[in-house]
Amino acid sequence: MGTSKENKSMILLTSVTVLLYFFFGYNLERAQFFKFLALYAVLFSTYFYFIKKNANNFQFLLGISILFRLVFLFSIPNLSQDFYRFIWDGRMLLEGLNPYLSLPETFINQHSFPVNQALDLYSGMGELNGSHYTNYPPINQLCFLIAAFFANKSIIGSVVVMRLLIIFADVGILYFGKKILAHLKIPVHTIFWYILNPFIIIEMTGNLHFEPVMLFFLVWAIHLLFKNKWVWAAVLIACSITVKLIPFLFLPLFFQWFVKRDVSFKKGFLQLIGFYALVIGTTIVLFLPFYSNELIGNYSNSVGLWFRNFEFNASFYYIFREIGHLFRGYNEIEIIGKIIPILTVLFVGFITFFRKNTTPKQLITALLFGLSFYYFTTTTMHPWYLATLILLSVFTKYRFPIIWSLVIILSYSAYSNEIYKENLLLISIEYIVVYGFLIWELFFKKQFNPKSINTV
Repeated sequence: MGTSKENKSMILLTSVTVLLYFFFGYNLERAQFFKFLALYAVLFSTYFYFIKKNANNFQFLLGISILFRLVFLFSIPNLSQDFYRFIWDGRMLLEGLNPYLSLPETFINQHSFPVNQALDLYSGMGELNGSHYTNYPPINQLCFLIAAFFANKSIIGSVVVMRLLIIFADVGILYFGKKILAHLKIPVHTIFWYILNPFIIIEMTGNLHFEPVMLFFLVWAIHLLFKNKWVWAAVLIACSITVKLIPFLFLPLFFQWFVKRDVSFKKGFLQLIGFYALVIGTTIVLFLPFYSNELIGNYSNSVGLWFRNFEFNASFYYIFREIGHLFRGYNEIEIIGKIIPILTVLFVGFITFFRKNTTPKQLITALLFGLSFYYFTTTTMHPWYLATLILLSVFTKYRFPIIWSLVIILSYSAYSNEIYKENLLLISIEYIVVYGFLIWELFFKKQFNPKSINTV
């Protein structure tokens, strides 16, 4: 790290950062927005400093990345209630019950308790979560089952098991991410823009969102795809989809990778068909253990709720909503929620066929902007969704997702009041910053230089 004085300074800064993460994990409530904001701002500053000063010290950055995550090991998530439903689903599976076919509230209303600590779990997840069918795909359910297997009677025990799975997934992301960066001839320490990001540490490890497990399979698949091992890449993308559904959006973007590279069109097209068949086939196989006549209806209705009913931290949707309200006099989510997926499909189709996506960098950039468009137009943009964009950006010349990970914290202002009302001024500031930085990167930033990748 340098001189003895510099080493002591880095040890001191590491210790202070550990204390800040400890306070975040064990002493902070999400209603304490201004404390939350101040802590996060300091952690983001140390994050930049660590990477800037230790770009050539991979082992140190790896060490503190794991250390900061372990700080949260025994904490109960304080920014999200979703983990209670994770534990419920896992224990349902352990009891031999299909979590896709029943509602927690049904059991509670009937005074029937199918799992250990059922009342505590239902109270923790809340009535809204407990009144909807689960929408977590099979490999995600497997993670919940593992937690139930090792800690069937302890909520904190289940939390620890799930947290370790997420930490292991992030280590896997670092391993394969480093290989992809080497392939792209980008300095490998760039992976720490994801790994060390306080947003990732707090939202994923701290709050138990399983995006890292999804991303682990995705980066592994991309690594294999770049080595022309498309069969196993297809299987891994299916695994990624069955943790979180979002990689389905990426499937069209692989078209040019297969049919417009240095192979014949016929060979490339046949490989593409095989790739899609393996992805879809493996996904179906992974859902089969849960299949019943009610599964498709329950699952599609649960997923559809995010388009038809929920609004949070939206961008263009809020503008469209206000315009609709002016002309129609009521909330247009039913209409706009149906239009947004169509717009996303059209945009993904456009960059699939009309943008060159044949090189590794071009492909990953297409993935980044395809998903960005969806998040820019969605009705619901929960903070943890951003993890995928942050990781993809590491392999490109774009850094707007990292800036977004700083300002998206403003969306938590909604939890600073009892009625969970969003502060639209803060949401506006968030997106003005994000779009401003994106426009600068697209039109004004100088030509990308890998040697200057330390700067954002």
